[in-house]
Amino acid sequence: MGIAAEGIVVVGAGQGGFQLGASLREGGYHGPVTLIGDEPGLPYGRPPLSKAYLTGRTDAAGLLLRPPAYYAEHAITVRSGERVTAIDRAAQRVTLASGEALPFAHLVLATGTRNRPLPVPGADLPGVHQLRSLAEADALKAALDGVARVAVVGAGFIGLEFAAVCAGKGIAVTVIEGLDRALARALSATMAGAMTEAQAAAGVRFLFGAQVEAIAGRERATGVVVRGGETVPADLVLVGIGVLPNQDLAEAAGLAVGNGIAADAMLATTDPAISAIGDCAAHPSPHADGARVRIESVQNAVDGARCVAARLTGRPAAYTAVPWFWSDQGSLKLQIAGLSTPADDAVTRGTPGSGFSVFRYRNGRLSAVESLNRPADHMIARRLLQAGLSPTPAEAADPGFDLKAFALSAA
Repeated sequence: MGIAAEGIVVVGAGQGGFQLGASLREGGYHGPVTLIGDEPGLPYGRPPLSKAYLTGRTDAAGLLLRPPAYYAEHAITVRSGERVTAIDRAAQRVTLASGEALPFAHLVLATGTRNRPLPVPGADLPGVHQLRSLAEADALKAALDGVARVAVVGAGFIGLEFAAVCAGKGIAVTVIEGLDRALARALSATMAGAMTEAQAAAGVRFLFGAQVEAIAGRERATGVVVRGGETVPADLVLVGIGVLPNQDLAEAAGLAVGNGIAADAMLATTDPAISAIGDCAAHPSPHADGARVRIESVQNAVDGARCVAARLTGRPAAYTAVPWFWSDQGSLKLQIAGLSTPADDAVTRGTPGSGFSVFRYRNGRLSAVESLNRPADHMIARRLLQAGLSPTPAEAADPGFDLKAFALSAA
């Protein structure tokens, strides 16, 4: 199949790295597959960390993507707790922090992201947390015991999910956001407003248009200082202001980067022996009018891995999967299909306050659908977007219009 005995090395043992290994075996590849991850333990799922794991509904074993026996049965080597420090493209090998060099016939970069730091005084005080890894979730879970007041910096998905957990535990929580509303880049104003109202009704306080100037405290964090002089008191502070792609390794190796590792329509980098998948990869998408995008989702990691595995096993095809996302916030289940921009038009189907969806339109064509506690709409939306079908805005808003039948017309 064109892959030498050195096999395939994957830098990153998260969702994308695991799926790449699994899909290679499903596609009939029999050569060596090695996953290198800088965290201890086997590949695990991150989405539950801010929800079920913090509430105790899922334990560490429940996070595992597969049990230990799976990797032995499928001859997938997992090098956990290891860090790749360099890529030698000419020699086709990677160097580990230990100094060991591993050869590869093909290299897949699934390096993911890292937390964006909060650039203010006091951000490194004890009591200030972030949430991306299992270790961070464990620290946060332990720190929540006995806490009475929490401040969350950032009204993105992680911040709102964590705020919902705190409210459910009876902890007073304030979400501080520099923009004028929650999820301003990710959701329509209608959907974001409905989710904010539901969280406020559950006891979450919101401060919008509030610029954080410092974390108060001497030996540990005691609050968040915002512009204008107000200090939001807190026993614990969670910073959730987004992530940065782990592209340094690729950049040092001379690969093209730019808000992610640059990849083509089949997720190959500027070196044909190297591919990039998941949160770290920036690739052209037909769902963004061909523009290059970097998507942070389980779906993107899984489908991108499948795309690369198919190419490496002789079935090349462009990556065209519909992006989709979800966020659980208390009793709220938000599901998104497609990619929207803040400028896209919005049409509501259903009634805010109960289950409803917002259909987004760009230049008159359906670009995305946001569904709150309305899973049937979400599944229909994914079918519509994959097929390139677009109900008119009037049809989407009409409760009598049969969206399911319209979607099935593509079959």
